[in-house]
Amino acid sequence: MATANKLSVIPCGAMTADLTWLLLKPGVSIKPRQEKTAQIDWVDVPSHCVLVETDEGKLLWDTSCPADWETRWKPTGLQDFFPYDKAGPDDYLDSRLNQMGVGLDEIDYVVLSHLHFDHAGNAQMFKNTNAKLVCSDREKEFALNFEGDFNGAHLKADYEGLNWETVSGDVDFLPGVRLIQTPGHTVGCMSMQVDLPDSGSMIFTSDAVYMGDSYGPPAAPAAIVNNLEQWFSSVEKLRGIQEKTGAQLVFGHDAQQIHELRTAPEGSYT
Repeated sequence: MATANKLSVIPCGAMTADLTWLLLKPGVSIKPRQEKTAQIDWVDVPSHCVLVETDEGKLLWDTSCPADWETRWKPTGLQDFFPYDKAGPDDYLDSRLNQMGVGLDEIDYVVLSHLHFDHAGNAQMFKNTNAKLVCSDREKEFALNFEGDFNGAHLKADYEGLNWETVSGDVDFLPGVRLIQTPGHTVGCMSMQVDLPDSGSMIFTSDAVYMGDSYGPPAAPAAIVNNLEQWFSSVEKLRGIQEKTGAQLVFGHDAQQIHELRTAPEGSYT
């Protein structure tokens, strides 16, 4: 079985948000009458990217949030609901790649799990590079064809004018790298499975599963879901893959888990 050579989880600081955006779970984010006067729970919403090195090239998974988030996101109004306020210059993607000694010209593929503003925020960084930009066909079709400058957390300024290649269905993309269709959060949200010689399988769920509390069982959805039936189906699809392969799941925005991982620039998985 083909495997990738090395994987680096790249931490890019955190947004903060009302927990209810991320988790609709009675007794946790949805309060009973005994707690009707309780404070709203604002939590960290960490952002990360992943660099996978294979014999057939380097792949960057997602691009995190932009440094100019406050002004870039202003048309959407979401900068007030998801401020990227727990990140500084050292946390931004370009700084992280510099810390890792990885030049933009070394990256062969930039694969976007989906095109929301906290995942595609730095896609324009690769406009004049040789990197191939990839997303799912359904995500591209939706993201480039709605009217206006934004739709929910899709912001055209992030990804317009770029040359997008697409994949359809579940695809073995590079040695040890499989792209998995997990729609529901968006129409074309994907997850990524990476097989490594020593660490085994790792699955990066992106926003198909926000956090461990989302995964359950039972699975608990979020306020931002495009199609709830598809969302539940995608979570159970990932659960089936995990049970079959014993893969470690890395969730999209889990404030506890990100601190338990070996993260770049110091740490990596082989």
